[in-house]
Amino acid sequence: MQIDLRSDTVTKPSRSMLEAMMSAPVGDDVFSEDPTIIELEKYAANLFGKEASLFCPSGTMTNQIAIKVHTQPGDELICDVNSHIYNYEGGGISFNSGVQAKLIQGDEGRLSAEKIEAFINADFDWLTRTSLVSLENTINRAGGSYYTTEQINPISVLCKNKNLGLHLDGARIFNALIETGDSPKELGKCFDSISICLSKGLGAPIGSLLISSQTFIKKARKVRKVFGGGMRQAGILAAAGIYALKNNVNRLKEDHLKAKQLENELKKMHFVESILPVYTNIVIFNLNKEIISGEAFERTLAEKNIKVAAFGKHTIRLVTHLDYTDDMLNKTVEVLKLIGK
Repeated sequence: MQIDLRSDTVTKPSRSMLEAMMSAPVGDDVFSEDPTIIELEKYAANLFGKEASLFCPSGTMTNQIAIKVHTQPGDELICDVNSHIYNYEGGGISFNSGVQAKLIQGDEGRLSAEKIEAFINADFDWLTRTSLVSLENTINRAGGSYYTTEQINPISVLCKNKNLGLHLDGARIFNALIETGDSPKELGKCFDSISICLSKGLGAPIGSLLISSQTFIKKARKVRKVFGGGMRQAGILAAAGIYALKNNVNRLKEDHLKAKQLENELKKMHFVESILPVYTNIVIFNLNKEIISGEAFERTLAEKNIKVAAFGKHTIRLVTHLDYTDDMLNKTVEVLKLIGK
């Protein structure tokens, strides 16, 4: 039994998803003629109460396109120090858009309107122009913590009052919505642009969507082309996204429950020094370096056919997903109990 807990990106398409992909009508998306992509983009936009959306290969691309459209070279964006756009997108903020990031230490990755307002630059010639705020929901490096729409509303009001764009890196937004019970449409009202991933907990093999107004998405399509993201008969991939959005959202709760079970077991393990609170499907814990290092832990589990990701020298991340079964959970716990004996 091979067990992969490195990420929720490792999922394989189900038979039903593959059947949807194989029967999808296709066209040339660069000419806006792929009917399945058009269907996906309309469905996603409507889901969040927006006018339009754009299908892209990755969440990094949708985030980077959004930053490019929202800003001008020499601008500054505000985000949390843990943000994916800052840590894991290859320096794209500066490379693609000529923008610098102002980092804030949030509460488990969450920012408040008060904190953000203190970091907005005044309109002086010698200061960068603050033009964009980016939030992440759920927050990967903070252990899958999340915002509620109620927490985001004051930030949205602030951004509107200060004439700042507000972008959501919603790679795992449905993990958050399943926990909060908030409506995607209510959440959509808060943001100028939203990026969502289909290839994480929703189980599609590839794909993300950038969701916004018609005007914004028209500009975004041009940037996507410049970034090399124009696709042709990609309706085969879009069909997987439609299937994912219609069938795999509610079951995310199962992943969260498995993550909580892992958290509860890890709290009992003598080799675990500390563990971040588990909110959704991400489990991050620190090892007691006197007992085992991150490298040794990763190697020990690999010998038992369990793949995990070192998240630092003595930090491990586990991510549950739709291909992680109850039997796999039981096997993982069994192996963990043997470590350090």
